Amino acid sequence: MGKGGQRAVAPKSATSSTGSATLSQSKEQVWTSSYNPLAKDSPELPTKGQIKAVIPKECFQRSAFWSTFYLMRDLAMAAAFCYGTSQVLSTDLPQDATLILPWALGWGVYAFWMGTILTGPWVVAHECGHGAYSDSQTFNDVVGFIVHQALLVPYFAWQYTHAKHHRRTNHLVDGESHVPSTAKDNGLGPHNERNSFYAAWHEAMGDGAFAVFQVWSHLFVGWPLYLAGLASTGKLAHEGWWLEERNAIADHFRPSSPMFPAKIRAKIALSSATELAVLAGLLYVGTQVGHLPVLLWYWGPYTFVNAWLVLYTWLQHTDPSIPHYGEGEWTWVKGALSTIDRDYGIFDFFHHTIGSTHVVHHLFHEMPWYNAGIATQKVKEFLEPQGLYNYDPTPWYKAMWRIARTCHYVESNEGVQYFKSMENVPLTKDVRNKAA
Repeated sequence: MGKGGQRAVAPKSATSSTGSATLSQSKEQVWTSSYNPLAKDSPELPTKGQIKAVIPKECFQRSAFWSTFYLMRDLAMAAAFCYGTSQVLSTDLPQDATLILPWALGWGVYAFWMGTILTGPWVVAHECGHGAYSDSQTFNDVVGFIVHQALLVPYFAWQYTHAKHHRRTNHLVDGESHVPSTAKDNGLGPHNERNSFYAAWHEAMGDGAFAVFQVWSHLFVGWPLYLAGLASTGKLAHEGWWLEERNAIADHFRPSSPMFPAKIRAKIALSSATELAVLAGLLYVGTQVGHLPVLLWYWGPYTFVNAWLVLYTWLQHTDPSIPHYGEGEWTWVKGALSTIDRDYGIFDFFHHTIGSTHVVHHLFHEMPWYNAGIATQKVKEFLEPQGLYNYDPTPWYKAMWRIARTCHYVESNEGVQYFKSMENVPLTKDVRNKAA
């Protein structure tokens, strides 16, 4: 199977099988994927056509009416919540110091729930980029452009890179978004020496604090860093050369960014110009009504929209038992089946089940989200007996914490790799004491 990292699996004596999942029966149940491409008895993967054959054809039918209905539903909820908030909260900072904390908490609640609600339209615009909104891609792009740009997403730029994310899912080199960094990237030497960067930070901070840092950095600064080309991007330019070799940055804003082909540069320029126009509009509104109201009404929810979208992409593609593949090992089906479905409770309603039907979404991104539930059930019935369907029943917040503690780096960009944790790397002081 080629050179690769070792897969961490719970001891057989302490596990029980649950379909395509394995749950450790130790102090806390820990889900692991049943598919191990390094195993000698690893099942032969079905083709995309074989999987598609088990899904009712009507699941692929797109309806502009129903897509617009759900978008209007989301926007109506946002408008109603905004109006309700305006009746109970003031944008003026309280003069009484004892009221500042309740005031701040109130606006914090607004920011979270408005961000949660607005993630729904964000998902709809994302579906527009995939062509799942209607049968007209022009109509899809108009709707998606308006919604995403209002949320400061460069629509055409992200549409292109997200399509690549689907084309090259879990590819160690040519993937896009949440591409694992290597031990070397994280500051580890050839013998696991903690030389710099994350490796040194982890030792200085400790396990728990570093996990908190992981959560914070992913949810609250991860999205703008990704758009700026400073985190989680692929490692190759559009033409195939290594970004690192030329110290190149693959951002989403410059038409000349190395991640884009020349033929779409005009669209990239349009997206970036509209971003600037939205920012200028927000700045102008701030000069008219005050910058604090703009911060409270817009930037607070904006932060949580970003947090939700990163949470989904992070959790749906990351787990110590999920493989990532180098060029010689990767296939499209391997990548698509390396996604994970999770239950998000009430948030599935707001976010159109994007996290609980993610496997089907990666297999057939052109399928409307409102048909993905039926398709997921059919795909599950087909894949689960083969040990090829990933569903993690762990509550999403617990899974997030586990991933923050265990998924830090892979050994290299070659073969089949699994995430490893800095917690298992010897501390520098311990190595020195042992040597002494």
